Amino acid sequence: MILHARVEGALADAAGRSAARRVVESAWAGGATPIVVVSYDSATGELAASLAGSPAVLAEPAPVEVGPVGQMLRGIAVAAATVTETEAVLIWPGRLTWVDAETVTSLIEAFGSRRDDLLRPRYEGQAGWPVLVPVAAVPAMEAIDRSLMPDAVIEALARVAPATWTVDTGDPGVIHDIAEHLDSLPVYQGPPEPVAGRAPEWGAPAADMADDSPLSGPALAPYSQAAQEGD
Repeated sequence: MILHARVEGALADAAGRSAARRVVESAWAGGATPIVVVSYDSATGELAASLAGSPAVLAEPAPVEVGPVGQMLRGIAVAAATVTETEAVLIWPGRLTWVDAETVTSLIEAFGSRRDDLLRPRYEGQAGWPVLVPVAAVPAMEAIDRSLMPDAVIEALARVAPATWTVDTGDPGVIHDIAEHLDSLPVYQGPPEPVAGRAPEWGAPAADMADDSPLSGPALAPYSQAAQEGD
């Protein structure tokens, strides 16, 4: 799930694409599916238009008062409704636009052998985003203080998770956000070794999709309080 607090952030320029579109393409190329963008849209539907032709589901956020953890739970609910076999979710703050697709693949592969753990990418010793959270952790997330910001939410979740494991990705994009220009990032090194054998190339053609391609798949998942509460 890709989280944007404001539509302006989702539409911000990220090396020629909207921030949301660029993250969607990286997630898809790395093998993530389904891909849920949790964000409001503009009155003219600019965000939906920028995601046209991508595999993303655009989901209306939960009410503001439920805080960041509530938005994370909203994204998990939409993902699980879209693909019922969903077992884990990558929680991805939309400002982290420079994450490489190989980082996504590494986290997905690592989940294969650590299915109960929180998984975080690491660059030069610093843990970053996106964070892979097993769906089994949802009950623990529901008990977290709604006022906590995303980093604090993950820290609180880590205290009750069976284990937290960081994956050395060699990817500066996991800690450097859109505030830093792509050309000014440290050199991408890549993971020192594959997490679990040779990395697949799922979804690689997505990077070639044009921004004005026809919209495919579900374009909008409106917020439903009843659905959020499981009624």
